Amino acid sequence: MVVVMSLTAEPEQIKAVQQRLEQYGYEVHFIHGVKRLVIGAVGDRKEIASLGLEAMPGVEKIVPIMKPYKLVSRESKGKHSMVRVKNVNIGGNDLTVIAGPCAVESREQLLAAARRVRRSGARVLRGGAFKPRTSPYSFQGLEEEGLKILAEASEETGLVTVTEIIDEASLELALKYVDMVQVGARNMQNFQLLRQVGRSGKPVLLKRGLSSTIEEWLMAAEYIVSEGNENVVLCERGIRTFESATRNTLDLSAVPLVKGLSHLPVIVDPSHATGMQRLVAPMARAAVAAGADGLIVEVHPDPCRALCDGPQSLTPEDFDSLMSEIRTVAAAVGRVVREAVCSV
Repeated sequence: MVVVMSLTAEPEQIKAVQQRLEQYGYEVHFIHGVKRLVIGAVGDRKEIASLGLEAMPGVEKIVPIMKPYKLVSRESKGKHSMVRVKNVNIGGNDLTVIAGPCAVESREQLLAAARRVRRSGARVLRGGAFKPRTSPYSFQGLEEEGLKILAEASEETGLVTVTEIIDEASLELALKYVDMVQVGARNMQNFQLLRQVGRSGKPVLLKRGLSSTIEEWLMAAEYIVSEGNENVVLCERGIRTFESATRNTLDLSAVPLVKGLSHLPVIVDPSHATGMQRLVAPMARAAVAAGADGLIVEVHPDPCRALCDGPQSLTPEDFDSLMSEIRTVAAAVGRVVREAVCSV
């Protein structure tokens, strides 16, 4: 449940409510809104009336939450959240575009990609330093050297950076170099890693698992938020179905559905969802029309030479065209593609 405090609630009244909830075995989380404080109470469901909360000074109302994900549910906050990563907002009226290569392959490759995607209007640079691959013989990433290159690209271009972490060791390294960490589809239910990410306080991009239900995805987010980290962005990247014509099946219905169930921002990855360069732009446009708060798109200076996911990577020229197209779609649905002033 959530306890909505009145606009005039005093600190001692808030403290009294916290103590009452903890006395009955609830785990307490404070959710600070623009005008008022909401107290999230998580634990085994009890008879709410017996707690006497509504009679306590400073309490406006009690809102029971029946869903298993308490802190990420719409009821817990009542409005959409906005996640701020340095100077970039994900959510709200902004449509945020994340772009860059699947993997950091070299300094020259990443800097070239960073300069081009920024020039086109992207505000966040993606690049994998740790690559969980199906085959042990595939390129596994440059690891810490890749993180250092990401940090250099960020310093030069001003782009915010995000990279995937695959375990606690890679998380510890990534925290030193990047602005946002990504939990990939394969790790969506790595609950110990989710807890560690939650304790880190670093903004998180949480991708939907290969065969995960909406509830499982939101419960994974709940693990992160329950550790005190509310800076979670959800990413729909396609799910595995019987269809083999595309890499995955992009579930665009998940975007408006999840935005009705949760207050967290939702973005879409049309690159991994389709696995085909020619399908990326149409699905990106559709994602914006469906209400996505952003996109994450793979862009490589020379996709034919990419060490990872070349067939689904856009060229810089293709990305220019895509950005022009999504600005038009975004305007039609009341969104803004906000850009930093380009100096590169």
